Amino acid sequence: MSIQELEVLGRNVVGTEGCCPGLLSAPLDQGQAEALAKVFKALGDPVRLRLLSMIASRVGGEVCVCDLTPAFDLSQPTISHHLKLLREAGLIASERRGTWVYYRLLPETTDRLAGVLTRPGGEPLPAASTECGPDGDAGTHA
Repeated sequence: MSIQELEVLGRNVVGTEGCCPGLLSAPLDQGQAEALAKVFKALGDPVRLRLLSMIASRVGGEVCVCDLTPAFDLSQPTISHHLKLLREAGLIASERRGTWVYYRLLPETTDRLAGVLTRPGGEPLPAASTECGPDGDAGTHA
């Protein structure tokens, strides 16, 4: 994920210091939806979720790729591809040290995602509307 996309997440979706709406308090615009979709798409694969969890939960905050690969019944290039997608989504960062690459979580991205999905101040969700929506149905759908 680019710096500009992270800024879209930070400024327009989660907001800075709670000033702007999150996903549950106002509709997303096109740019916000595209930025979030890239991150959620990266998280939409079980291997990538496990990799992110292994990196995030590692004591010391970082893990060598040499410690990640044996946990999967996948080739090293496949693991590297999944790590690349997590890195491009802005969820992890990497640093090469000699022949090995070390990965660490970028908590600002996961914090922003948590903020996007959190109701402001624990407020209840908006009440169901009785007006017709764009699909012609009134109220909520079963």
